[in-house]
Amino acid sequence: MQAVEVFDVAPRYNLSEEQEKKEIVRQYRALLKILKPKLKTGDKELLRRAFEMAVEAHRTMRRKSGEPYIFHPLAVSRICVEEIGLGVRSTICALLHDSVEDTDVTIEDVQREFGSEIARIIDGLTKIRNVVDTNASQQAENFKKILLTLTDDPRVILIKLADRLHNMRTLDSMKREKQLKASSETVYVYAPLAHRMGLYAIKTEMEDLSMKHLEPDIYRQIVRKLAETRRERTRYINEFIRPIREKMEKGSFSFEIHGRPKSIHSIWNKMKKKGVEFGEVYDLFAIRIVVDGPQEREKEDCWKAYSLVTDMYTPSPERLRDWLSNPKSNGYEALHTTVMGPQGRWVEVQIRSRRMDEIAEKGLAAHWKYKEGAGQDGDRFDHWFGQIREALGHQELSSIDFLQDFKTSFLAEEIYVFTPKGDVRMLPIGSSALDFAFAIHSAVGSCCIGAKVNHKLVPIGHKLSSGDQVEIITSGKQRPHEDWLVLVTTARAKSRIKDALREEKRKVAEDGRQLLERKLLSMGAACSLANFELLAEHYRLSSSLELFYRIAVKAIDIKDLKGFAVNGDKLELPRPVRTDPAEVKTDPELLRGQSMRKDAELVIFGERTDKILYQLANCCKPIPGDDVFGFVSTGKGLMIHRTNCPNAARLMANFAHRVVKTKWAKNKEISFLTGLRLTGIDDVGVIHKITHLISGELRININAITVEAKDGIFEGNIRIYVHDKEELDKLVEWLKQLTGIYSVERYDADATPQDHI
Repeated sequence: MQAVEVFDVAPRYNLSEEQEKKEIVRQYRALLKILKPKLKTGDKELLRRAFEMAVEAHRTMRRKSGEPYIFHPLAVSRICVEEIGLGVRSTICALLHDSVEDTDVTIEDVQREFGSEIARIIDGLTKIRNVVDTNASQQAENFKKILLTLTDDPRVILIKLADRLHNMRTLDSMKREKQLKASSETVYVYAPLAHRMGLYAIKTEMEDLSMKHLEPDIYRQIVRKLAETRRERTRYINEFIRPIREKMEKGSFSFEIHGRPKSIHSIWNKMKKKGVEFGEVYDLFAIRIVVDGPQEREKEDCWKAYSLVTDMYTPSPERLRDWLSNPKSNGYEALHTTVMGPQGRWVEVQIRSRRMDEIAEKGLAAHWKYKEGAGQDGDRFDHWFGQIREALGHQELSSIDFLQDFKTSFLAEEIYVFTPKGDVRMLPIGSSALDFAFAIHSAVGSCCIGAKVNHKLVPIGHKLSSGDQVEIITSGKQRPHEDWLVLVTTARAKSRIKDALREEKRKVAEDGRQLLERKLLSMGAACSLANFELLAEHYRLSSSLELFYRIAVKAIDIKDLKGFAVNGDKLELPRPVRTDPAEVKTDPELLRGQSMRKDAELVIFGERTDKILYQLANCCKPIPGDDVFGFVSTGKGLMIHRTNCPNAARLMANFAHRVVKTKWAKNKEISFLTGLRLTGIDDVGVIHKITHLISGELRININAITVEAKDGIFEGNIRIYVHDKEELDKLVEWLKQLTGIYSVERYDADATPQDHI
């Protein structure tokens, strides 16, 4: 029940060679033991051969912790079996998953020993790491390769998730920059993917382990507070459960009931979202009821259990989640409700059957087990894979754009909406009426001019909610527009709109091509691909098509081509005009915070003591003492971000090659602008007390202060100049001790939502 609270630093590795051999054998036997129910004739021999091949292949290799590398494939294999529910063939693949990549073992060796099925899965795992487009982000391109293999054999992605989970569990032995990169990738892509595959426990642990490295101070603080309140929470859970258990036993239910704490990551999210302290998070734990019974009666049993719970405790009407009637696309089925328990505390209650519980814990692997006879619901994963194949078919999309579209289309939470005839369509949260139109058919989407939602006329960009009934209105004269792209969420809608725009662009571009060809012929130059590409490069355009289009819409004046020379029939670029360095003006933004002065440098990179020019990112406004990283941004140079910046996970996951190791140097001469948001009881003199503390006692310079009072409560925003985080933390602590102050939170003064990449 308290598993999420014990992610301590890994112990130092100190086994002797003899102890190592015994430990390897012990771990292999433990793996065989948990696989025993799944073993068929000949399986044990296959597993032994795979184990021996992996041991031999990795015999000279060590992990960063110092332990033999073979410990990793053994641990990944165990996760595959115990936590994901995979079988013998997947275990063999997990044992060998790094062998082809990192050792002399070849795919041909694997195929000869274990057959084509296992060789194909291992080849898929290897391609995830090997096939990289050098012009794109390596992480995004890797992920695209993962999805290509996912649609071929989903076991590839399940083994990859097990591999990532074990790497996260052993991340303490890695360097800080590696921890940040791996944690960002995990929370940005792998945790949502595990969630989408139905692996909720793995998703939760990945999020917690990522937070441990991305926001270590807050992580440790929540872990400590969970430990301090463990006894009290256990007592409360037992008190809450007791009457439910008694009533269900009287009702002759076969069931299990237990409590579990919320994950550290979800507690922190709730604290941020609600703007509350740890003690004010109202549902720190959830109660799970698992009912046993025949499959044909499981929904009825779940609703009966719900009735018993709500007879005893008053439910919050808006917190009922019915995934029995409309399961999630990943097969998740359950009833969730939040009820008012003893002592006026809200408690989340989850109710599901044994089959539903297994699918919730084991996701896709359990889905396969129950697929036969599951009917339409059993095809939900297959439908999802089909949608991914369709998205992958649009190769024009860059890896970064594809990854972003995939996250919003396939990894987001879902809503269900109805067609006019009552058919259900699942869409990602945030979908518009236009998304729904494209989900019906591409032709319907392309001709959409509006919609009726619950019989009320709405524009095409109207955001849908669960339970809406949608009727699309079309016109034969309608055509997709570029501004439609901001109205849609799903990858299908975006790709269809881009296809239509591209086709329209080709028609317009043809006119531009003819204009350009006439101009080139008049200059004596050839209408060749080489000349087109030279011009596209000169104007910094991505393709010849873009060049033709710009000429057609008069964005490029072909009269400018007179500056080009013609050598034979080839164009030559005009000579660059020299600029006197004295005429180059310095961008005043670069001088913000005096960061261009030699004595004002505050960050050191790598292990050297070089002082580098930089800018502080507007999206998170770091100050000395914050945990930060450097990011090489096109057009702006080196930007310094906080590791908990809203954009940090995206930047580190997509552009890790542009992330620079960064730390602060001490310099008390420079002040940095930041902000504090205060709430409290509106009383005579409260503003004087606050300003006296800041300016009078602590001698901190105030840049601006705004205060609004209503119904006896005040809210104030104060912008101040501090030297470092230590000074800011001291100020926050002192402010909280003032009478009448309810909360003090840091905010990023003048922060902008996203920095230029």
